[in-house]
Amino acid sequence: MKRLSLAVIFACCILTLAAQDAIRVNYQGAAPTISDFAWAFLSSNDHEEEEDCADESFNAIRQAWIQHRKGLPQQEGVTLTVDEKNGYVVYEYTSEYESNKDVVRIEMCYWNEADKKHKLFAYNVACFRNGKYEPGQFDGLTFFRYDNASKKMKMYYDTGFEVAYGTDDGAWVSYALPRTGKDITVTYWYKTGKKQKPLKWNGRRFSF
Repeated sequence: MKRLSLAVIFACCILTLAAQDAIRVNYQGAAPTISDFAWAFLSSNDHEEEEDCADESFNAIRQAWIQHRKGLPQQEGVTLTVDEKNGYVVYEYTSEYESNKDVVRIEMCYWNEADKKHKLFAYNVACFRNGKYEPGQFDGLTFFRYDNASKKMKMYYDTGFEVAYGTDDGAWVSYALPRTGKDITVTYWYKTGKKQKPLKWNGRRFSF
């Protein structure tokens, strides 16, 4: 029941995003950078206006990005790493209570498609407790496809695989975007341990 409710809540938020118009990516220079994609995405919504879908993780990274743009220090427990060279961003919020250490990890990155006309942008949220995956209600992996000609990106599903958050044999599923390389790492979290598989990028889609 818990897994179903989490999936329904996340789907609600995704549908809210999908209902929006295409997101314009403003940039200077020959091509957009990860910072251009990140700010276009983070400034395109205000989840506070959606009372039934108030995405705290989205609002948190949005605020961290505003601090970053202004050159201001982050709040206690927050780190924001912007790797322009590798086209990767990671936000982490770490908190400790009693014997528990909780980490909210949000990643963004993009891939250049082989046709040289499109790019694929990804936004990923994953929560951990004491080093193990413990999904929150807004965990999930979302893709947008950017068109070079229109300079806009839209939510995209034809990625070669279906994003899943649990398996029939009882594992939670988390995703990690690549800071180096091109492949996404999929981790299956069982009570007895974890298993990992790469989702390999072929210039258009992913496959196991």
